[in-house]
Amino acid sequence: MARRYDPERRQRIIDAAIRVAEERGIGALSHRVVAAEADVPLGSTTYHFASLDDLLVAALRQVCGEAGTTVEGWTEYLERDAPLADRIADLLAAYMDESRSGRVRMEYELYLAALRRPALSPVAAEWLDSTLDVLGRYTDSPGTARTLSALIDGMLLQSLLTGRPFDRDEVRAEVARVVGGETVAGGRVAGEEPVPGGRVVGEEPVAGGRASDR
Repeated sequence: MARRYDPERRQRIIDAAIRVAEERGIGALSHRVVAAEADVPLGSTTYHFASLDDLLVAALRQVCGEAGTTVEGWTEYLERDAPLADRIADLLAAYMDESRSGRVRMEYELYLAALRRPALSPVAAEWLDSTLDVLGRYTDSPGTARTLSALIDGMLLQSLLTGRPFDRDEVRAEVARVVGGETVAGGRVAGEEPVPGGRVVGEEPVAGGRASDR
């Protein structure tokens, strides 16, 4: 029997893998499970993706590039006319909307899978680099961007792990501690602005006196 031409089959397999990961976790992924979800023969999954890691890499690349996930899409919020801490808090609140909780959990599960699956490490690193690049446009230094990125990941993971409601005001306060003085697209706002905890940009209180300027 002639092989049926099906140019969309590879994409359907990737989409099916993402659905399985979102609904059941990546531990449930197998060629057989994904083939059933995609309604394709088992041989099709192994033809397009020789190993499960190959399929996970394709899934992670697609997730990182989707409109609701891609870091470049953050600029919709980051370009708004508001203090940076508010812009980031609003961005994360939208990201953690209850309707997206399953998707966000899956995204982080794929991202963290790189700890055990070296094949995923380059994709995870690319996503992290793009995060730092975008945040760096709105902060005063690469170090601040990296700290802010780590804070964002930590807060989102804690929310996912504990099931606690996302607290926009708490997130705003914690982000403000990191970013200090506000920035806007294209440069820093003149002057120093105190934030919760007493820190101002360029100055950090410590026991017994003032820390050196960063």
